[in-house]
Amino acid sequence: MCELFGYSTENEYEINEYLKAFFKHSPKNPNGWGLACMDGNEAIIEKEPIQATKSNYLKERLKQPVRSKNVFGHIRFATIGHEEYSNCHPLSAKDKSGRRWTVIHNGTIFDFEPLSKYIKAQEGTTDSERVLLYMIDKINRTEIEGKKLSGRERFEIIECLIGNMAKGNKLNFMIFDGEYMYVHTNYKNSLYYLEKEGGVLFSTEPLTKEKWHNVPFTRLLAYKNGKLVFTGENHGHEYIDSEENMRFIFQNFAEL
Repeated sequence: MCELFGYSTENEYEINEYLKAFFKHSPKNPNGWGLACMDGNEAIIEKEPIQATKSNYLKERLKQPVRSKNVFGHIRFATIGHEEYSNCHPLSAKDKSGRRWTVIHNGTIFDFEPLSKYIKAQEGTTDSERVLLYMIDKINRTEIEGKKLSGRERFEIIECLIGNMAKGNKLNFMIFDGEYMYVHTNYKNSLYYLEKEGGVLFSTEPLTKEKWHNVPFTRLLAYKNGKLVFTGENHGHEYIDSEENMRFIFQNFAEL
């Protein structure tokens, strides 16, 4: 499966050692890597459709300090979508109000009909990009006549979408909307967090011997400057692997 890394903090700290530990997992996830440093509606995204540990660019990049209040990292195991740049995470797009949304996803959408309308609109071929476009479309439709949504209102919209989408689908993801970092997992023991120096780190697997904790399960969380500000209700849609879903994944992987 893909692996996720996230960082939210009030004060910038260099996090290269955590990123180096994270990207070392790429032999299990060889289909691409990505890194995003985000500040407001600006996002510097660097990515390649190759295994992270084989990337000379990433090796040189991590020799330079990575310091930002909001950081995403991703290593990709392709289940839907070919091994190409447009399918590497992070994925990013702006809504009509100019707010930038950046997403990383670990999971598969097996069945959610509302996403099908975005197949022709997307640049790549992943279900993750369709999720991003779906969320932005919902935000755009809600912000009618220039009305700006509050942080709480945006959270409630995303929470509702995720609650509906999580049924039968694997939805481990992180999203940054320029202000809040949204975090969600519905697959047991597949996302952890570490509170450190006024910030919080997230990873699919613990990266150090420090005291990492399981991210609260089957509910949406939102962080701002390293602090938890919104906690959603438990939607109850735990994802559990099934023979049918595994056949779907293997069939798609064989066609890549």
